[in-house]
Amino acid sequence: MKILVIEDDQEIARQVSSALRDVGYAVDTAYDGEEGHFLGDTESYDAIILDLGLPVRSGLSVLESWRKDGRIMPVLILSARDTWREKVTGLRTGADDYLAKPFEMEEMLARVEALVRRGAGQSNPVLVCGDIKLDTTTQKAYLKNETLSLTSMEYRLLSYFMHHPEAVISKTELSEHLYEYDADKDSNTIEVLINKLRNKLGASCIRTYRGRGYQLTANV
Repeated sequence: MKILVIEDDQEIARQVSSALRDVGYAVDTAYDGEEGHFLGDTESYDAIILDLGLPVRSGLSVLESWRKDGRIMPVLILSARDTWREKVTGLRTGADDYLAKPFEMEEMLARVEALVRRGAGQSNPVLVCGDIKLDTTTQKAYLKNETLSLTSMEYRLLSYFMHHPEAVISKTELSEHLYEYDADKDSNTIEVLINKLRNKLGASCIRTYRGRGYQLTANV
């Protein structure tokens, strides 16, 4: 799962990005509204954290442009502006949630988790597909109630599958949601990662559809 953080305060951006990476997200960072708008317009994100008071282009302008162009990714506004009018304006412009600065990092993470789940059509924090469970609050995965030992990339892959159970997902889509913007997105790496995850889940848990992609299935 991949998150975009658009925040001009580099220390806040660093802290937020670090906290998100620590719980398994791929994270891209932009420090002004123009760069943030470009990334949100050209990359695929499972959620975006957007500051309002950005240089070059305001956060509200960026959000308004995305929504007019049909971009539907969940957006959490971060802002030092804590009046009810600012919140109403942000929500009516198309934001999904609003968090005032200063904030607790744990609250930010919980709000992002909820946005990512809802954006994928999920409501329960514990995702289930057959004998596989993934607890988005603890970032732990289980197979037949036994804890799975996963690398960070294996967890990202499984998390994306679990948020989209039974969907056939292409290599391109997986690559877009697993790797950060400046990473080397080699499709062969996805195949290697799929095979490693199969070894831990069971070969029949992930089906290959040639020319289309992969599917995590409960029908094993």
